[in-house]
Amino acid sequence: MSAVVENWTPPTRPDGTVLQGQHARLEPLNAEKHAALLYRAYVDHDDVWDYLPYGPFSSASQYHRWVRDNASLDDPWYYAIKNIKTGEFEGVASFLRISPEAGSIEVGSISFSPALQQTTAATEAMYLMMAWAFEAGYRRYEWKCNAMNMPSRRAAQRLGFSFEGVFRQAAVVKGRNRDTAWFAAIDAEWPALKEAYAAWLSPANFDAEGRQRESLGDMTRLVRVAEDPAQPQ
Repeated sequence: MSAVVENWTPPTRPDGTVLQGQHARLEPLNAEKHAALLYRAYVDHDDVWDYLPYGPFSSASQYHRWVRDNASLDDPWYYAIKNIKTGEFEGVASFLRISPEAGSIEVGSISFSPALQQTTAATEAMYLMMAWAFEAGYRRYEWKCNAMNMPSRRAAQRLGFSFEGVFRQAAVVKGRNRDTAWFAAIDAEWPALKEAYAAWLSPANFDAEGRQRESLGDMTRLVRVAEDPAQPQ
């Protein structure tokens, strides 16, 4: 028999709450406020869009239209990410496949400009979204990516998602086959993951030059229940 889920109440859907951290601020995506600033961060970096179903964008107006058309959606629910250190909006991420009745939600459609990639702000942005999901009552938090996207697969593990397998021929994207790698974290793992993020984000974890003393991947390895066989350990 399956385990009984005690006192289960479906969580709320994302509602436009601003997610504020020390390094990152996430605001509901808005074409008038964010599109031009984000486009500027993406100019001459078309590789950002390699594994996404949209992009690259040939002009600011084209990107503005995409933001306008997608910012009003309930699913995906998009955030614009501000790097507090630079004061600039440098990326986008979303909640998607939002299923309150199942207690499941996914983070995806992540497009980080080079300025945001591999920064403390980028990591904190992912932490803030994970924290919102679990603290809202979701039981399962998913990460899916093109199985060929090794940086995304590495990022998933570093952030504390456990590998769950590869769905072969899951989609056709931009005329190409996509096998999809699945990762997830569940609510039982959240307290330990939250502790790992708090330790990693602590100022004590960085030296005077801003270099990390202990990696987040080493901290979350203690929580992950399955490793991605495509990634070195």
